[in-house]
This record gives sequence, C-alpha cells and structure tokens, in this order.
Amino acid sequence: MPDLITHTKQDETRQGEAYSPFVNAPVAYGKKFYIESYGCAMNFSDSEIVASILNENGFGATRNYEEADLILINTCSIREKAEQTVRKRLSDLRVAKEANPGALIGILGCMAERLKAKLLEEEKLVDLVVGPDAYRTLPGLIEEAADGQKAVNVLLSREETYADIAPVRLNSNGINAFVSIMRGCNNMCSFCVVPFTRGRERSRDADSIVRECQDLFNQGYREVTLLGQNVDSYYWNSGDSGAESVAFAQLLERVAMVSPLLRVRFSTSHPKDITDDVLHMIAKYENICKYIHLPVQSGSTRILQLMNRTYTREWYMAKVDRIKAIIPDCSISADIIAGFCTETEEDHQDTLSIMEYSEYDYSYMFFYSERPGTLAARRYQDDIPEQVKKRRLDEIINLQRKLSHESNMKDIGSTVKVLIEGDSKKSEHDWMGRTSQYKVVVFPKAGHSLNKGDYAMVTIDTCTGGTLLGRVVE
Repeated sequence: MPDLITHTKQDETRQGEAYSPFVNAPVAYGKKFYIESYGCAMNFSDSEIVASILNENGFGATRNYEEADLILINTCSIREKAEQTVRKRLSDLRVAKEANPGALIGILGCMAERLKAKLLEEEKLVDLVVGPDAYRTLPGLIEEAADGQKAVNVLLSREETYADIAPVRLNSNGINAFVSIMRGCNNMCSFCVVPFTRGRERSRDADSIVRECQDLFNQGYREVTLLGQNVDSYYWNSGDSGAESVAFAQLLERVAMVSPLLRVRFSTSHPKDITDDVLHMIAKYENICKYIHLPVQSGSTRILQLMNRTYTREWYMAKVDRIKAIIPDCSISADIIAGFCTETEEDHQDTLSIMEYSEYDYSYMFFYSERPGTLAARRYQDDIPEQVKKRRLDEIINLQRKLSHESNMKDIGSTVKVLIEGDSKKSEHDWMGRTSQYKVVVFPKAGHSLNKGDYAMVTIDTCTGGTLLGRVVE
C-alpha cells in the first residue's frame, strides 16, 4: 500500500474517529448528523467547524450512524491509502442507507475537492460532495439533496477562513484544542496535492484567533495548537489605514500572552519560513512549546530539487543549527519520504545521515505514492520498485527508533514540567501528560492531589522508546 506523508501531522489513532454529541446539549435537536474524519489535524479542525454550522441549522451529533439523518465523511487525499479507506467505508454504509433510504451521505474535504462530481458517478451512494472552502453552503446543499438532487460545491476561495465560526469541540479531552489560523498553501511541492485541494494561502484575522484562544482558556483548556498547512507564512493586515500587520512571530506572542498557563504549539512549518524572529519568540516565552516540526522530506539536495522544496541539504542543516543555537532545549521532528522518483542508494544514505545530524526526536515516515494531478505525476516516473521503497522505509524507521530512544535516555534524571492530559492508557492509577518538547510522560497518581489540566514537576527515572516514566516532585 503506497503511502505519503501529509503537510500536517496525522494521528493514526484518530483516523475514522466519529464525534460524540454534546454532554449537555443546550437544545433538543430535531435531526442528527454523524461525521467521521480522516487525515491531518486540519481535517479534524474542519469537522468542528462543520459541526458548528450544522448545530446552527438544527442538527445534533450522534455516534451511531444508523440513527443519523446525515452521514458525513471528512476525507484526506494526500495518501492513496486514505482514499481507499474512505471508499471501503462507503461500502460499509450502504447497509445503513438501505435501512434508512431518507438518510443523506456526504463526502467532505480534500477527496471531495480532488474528485469533485466524479465521486457522484463512482459512488452512487453519495448525495453531497463539498470541498473544504464550501462548508457555509452545507444547509442549502442538504436541502437540495433532500429534494432528490445530487448536491456539489467544490469552489475554492481566496478569502474563506471561517474566522467568525466558533468550532464545536465535540471530541476534546478539555485540555488540548486545535485553532486554525490560516488555510491553503502556496508551496508547490511536486509530490503534494494540498495546493489543489485547499487552494492558496490566506490568513485569518489575528484578533479572532486571540479571542478564540482566550475563550478556550476560560473554558479550562490549557494547550492550543495553531494550525495551518504552513503556519510560518501567516501574515494578516486588516487593510485599515495605519493598521498593524501581524506576522507569525507576533501572533505567537499575542497568543502566549493570553495566560502563562496556556501552552502554545503550532503545526506545520516549512523550513524556509522559520525565521529568527519566530525562534527568538519561542525562546522568550516559557509557555510557547520548545518543539518544532521541521519537515525535511529527503536528505539529498538532488531529490529536494525534484520535490521543489526550495532548499538544499546544507541549508536545512544550517537551519537545524540555528534552532539549536537559539533554543538549546528544542525538540525537532520531521516528515520523511522514502523512494521518491529516481532516488538512488546514495540519496537514501543522505536521508539517513541528515536524520542523525538533526537528531530528530520523532519523524513521520512514509514511502512515496504518486498522487494524480501533482507536478511529480506529470513530470517524473514513479520508478522505484515497491520492495526497495519498503526496505528504505524500514531503515529510516529503525534509525528513528534509535534516535528517539537516545533522546529519551538523555532525560533520565532530569525534572520536567508536564501538562496532565488524562489517565494513562495502561492504568487509571497513572497520569499521562506531555512536556514542552511533546514527549509523553507517565507517572503515578498516588499521594498527590493533581487533576487533569494541572502542571506537575516530574523527575524522570526510566524510559521506553516512546515514553518517559517518572514520579512527581513536590
């Protein structure tokens, strides 16, 4: 199954996750919607916007698609596997449609944008196809579909940011929240469909972002992740005479100043846009997390040029040096693609060596899958045999495991500040939280009056490849 990493980090544990209804619904909804989400964090954030729009139009959420009047699948198009998963899911939903012929089924997001009306031809089950910039039109499209028409809106926008819509946090732990700050991407990486499925970059009103973060903090949230396909290129100006322009560094500062108790993360970065201003701002504020996701994709300058990544191997390594110089305790992660077109063994060894140089704490690793419509699909031959891609990917994964374990070993004996997110997956007697560097920490609850959302100082006693284990220090 060929695979490719997306621009924003993808949580494999959440793929296909269905939203739950309000714990205390403010009103009794006459109709029910069911929504599953696939892909990156941006897609999950978009589902929260869709939920808000539907709530305003009389729909309440359900986790049982069999009782839903409206079944939506928010899709990803970056991976071939993701599209295959959605098509299989549609076949599963056929039974629900047969049992309730009045139920409407809709495809949202990037797959809807890529395939457009073709989806209606290929998937006779589908009633609505809605692109990521057209969610405001959902109520009208639902009415069209309810009247027996197939409804499609995949128009991309140069202005839409959904800044005025308060997302419904239907599946949150109450501690961490995504806040979308911009949409689209101007970086025409040759392997990527994002510019075609999400359009050009446009930044959201800075004041609305800060208000949303303040509201989240007031509700008890203690960490926000600022989201965008390329957050570092964020730039907003109201257009008013004499108005202040806000670049990403200034936005980070504004959000950090909401409260010192509110942690601030961001995803995803393009190496060319991580400026010294951003790095100094991260270093300045304790509550801006010391963690940067810095996709490399390949360690070979030749392959990077074919990917249209706009930097060389040496330039990227210098950027890593700069991060470590300004933020010595910063954790770095990356996206890595194995087996891109024409990749040689020497190119592959360059990727392994840049991983060792950068000392990544984590990586999101996949082998290349050609995506229709991309520059790479038009210009290059996908000429690396799948078994070679898989072998190279295995070597990348094994090296990353080694680097992650070495990074965790360095933390043994240190005391770290942990934001408690909830119970450990393995035991309700232990807390699980994360450090500023995004490392998972598990420690016993016993003898300490701590709650979810609290900060705890934890001394690290031991570790596994992916988790730090410790004890609370009073």
